[in-house]
Amino acid sequence: MPTPPDPERPRPARVVEPVRVLRARPTDALAELMRELMPEPGERARAEPPAGAEEDTEELPPVPAEDPAVTGPRRRRPAVAAALAAAALAGFGCALLLPDRQESTARPAPAPAPATARATTADPDGPGTLRQGDSGPEVTELRRRLLRIPDVFRDGSATGPYDAPLTEAVARFQLWYGVRGDERGVYGDDTRRDLESRTG
Repeated sequence: MPTPPDPERPRPARVVEPVRVLRARPTDALAELMRELMPEPGERARAEPPAGAEEDTEELPPVPAEDPAVTGPRRRRPAVAAALAAAALAGFGCALLLPDRQESTARPAPAPAPATARATTADPDGPGTLRQGDSGPEVTELRRRLLRIPDVFRDGSATGPYDAPLTEAVARFQLWYGVRGDERGVYGDDTRRDLESRTG
């Protein structure tokens, strides 16, 4: 069992020497300088100009307090600008969500007219445009080309008029292959070019 240290005898310890001595600094000179530069609100102290200063210096007039009528609109300007920016952002976001303009301005398809009556009047979509109610060798060629595209004209026949199933097949082709420029289900120039390029 170890013996306890003798309580009367101090342990040898290292002597700590001070590295730096901190002395109180006289702050009265700084306080006096501050009193000269910044007089108390009730008194108006006039500081003596230092030696060598120019004699023609003037004291600046006091800054007037801001008028509350002037500061009011300035405080509202950031709020108004933020509100306008939020409204513009909301309007732009809504414009992106609107459907395509082509779909909204597309006119409804007119009632199908007999092929003989359409031959005498000019086609508004241009010559060679086919739509529901048409018949002839061009419609047969359209049917044959659509039958070559997988799953577009299911259970369709190679002969017959431009009927509702053929209109749905043309619309399906336009949707699947991203054809724009023609009315939905109408075989116009854009749809014709795309279908002919895919069917050779």
